[in-house]
Amino acid sequence: MLRSVGGTLFATQLGQVVGKLSREVAAGGDVGIPLLTGPGREGGALIPSGVAAFAEGLEQDSEAVTLYLAVRELAHARLFRHAKWLRLHMLTAITDYARGIRIDTAHIEELARDMDPSDTQRIQELVSSGALIPPKSPEQEAAHARLETMLALIEGWVDAVTADATVRLPGGEAIAEMVRRRRATGGPAEHAFSTLVGLELRPRKLREAAALWRLLAERGGISRRDELWAHPDLLPTAEEIEHPARLLERLGLAGAEPAATEPDEFDRELAKLLDQGLPEGDGPDPGPGAGPAGPPTPPAS
Repeated sequence: MLRSVGGTLFATQLGQVVGKLSREVAAGGDVGIPLLTGPGREGGALIPSGVAAFAEGLEQDSEAVTLYLAVRELAHARLFRHAKWLRLHMLTAITDYARGIRIDTAHIEELARDMDPSDTQRIQELVSSGALIPPKSPEQEAAHARLETMLALIEGWVDAVTADATVRLPGGEAIAEMVRRRRATGGPAEHAFSTLVGLELRPRKLREAAALWRLLAERGGISRRDELWAHPDLLPTAEEIEHPARLLERLGLAGAEPAATEPDEFDRELAKLLDQGLPEGDGPDPGPGAGPAGPPTPPAS
């Protein structure tokens, strides 16, 4: 009976998480893992109600918020299309972690002993808090570390790419700050992984990963940065995220100067316009009867 009750409670807990995510998620990549596959879904998706909820109280133009979130979603989808191994790698890590999840009937019995069946609020809190998840095994701890590092690298790369792409977006920095605050207080990905499998995502590690990707772009260029996604063995390790100098040394970039940024089309056209100056004859009119300028008149003694 306890096994049956345990399975039912876990299924209820899953339903609670999915229901909560439906009110919080603004884009397909918010959970951190690829949810959409198949032709026509390569670019991900935005959920209008989630975008509106995210923009509420931001005091930013709704179109700018939508554009920013669309860029993030496209960056997330682009990463999983470019690194074709990444989807299977993520799902394997989640499977390795979930394989160790078990229903602790003794713990359920202990909770049931002190629980009032008529206190529905207490039962609801118990189901949604993740209290039914038993402590992690050593194998789960190892899978936890791999999954947390991979999620941090993915989110950090998306943050860095989005920041570069929205540098001219009005209010882009304020929207990015809201994304960071949402993550720090617990966004959809944090709630889902924490409640379902007891996986805590540390915001500090996500910030460190984003700073690492920006540093790699500065030292080695964007192409060198993105080459690391060619194989999982090339990606930064958890130690290298915390100590970027070790990664720069491994890649031979320890003493490299910051790479020169390649100007985009707008910058090139603006520079061309400024270099040309004013066309001949477009200067100020010296007035009627004005002749060619002669040598300067010496000052009177």
